[in-house]
Amino acid sequence: MKLFTIGFTKTTAESFFTRLMEAGVTRVIDVRISNSSQLAGFAKQADLEYFLRAIAEIDYEHHLELAPTEELFKTYRGGGSWEDLEAGYTALLAERRVEEQLDRERFDGVCLLCSEHEPSQCHRRLAAEYLASRWGGVEIEHL
Repeated sequence: MKLFTIGFTKTTAESFFTRLMEAGVTRVIDVRISNSSQLAGFAKQADLEYFLRAIAEIDYEHHLELAPTEELFKTYRGGGSWEDLEAGYTALLAERRVEEQLDRERFDGVCLLCSEHEPSQCHRRLAAEYLASRWGGVEIEHL
């Protein structure tokens, strides 16, 4: 199984959609808490769903069970460490038992979406790694 991740900041719409299409992504799963911020540009939920379908014939879903809590982000933005956010978010995924709630069969070719440009300090990477560790046989590629 192949699981992708992508961020939409610091990129153009052309680069964003081209990367998704070239990778063969079949569905984008939005893992943001809020997907309608004015700062989201072309990645606002309603616009993104339309663009994915119209430009690339890619499905869109928003999965809040893969989103962190506002509390986790508030603590991190208030001076908490990345390590604390990582531990808290991973514990949250385990508490939610997302690996049991989500249909593994529907995740082949899926791309987890968040805003961060690089996956190194983004919860989409953590979500992908968490699912891979629980499901096994998952190759992760960051677009």
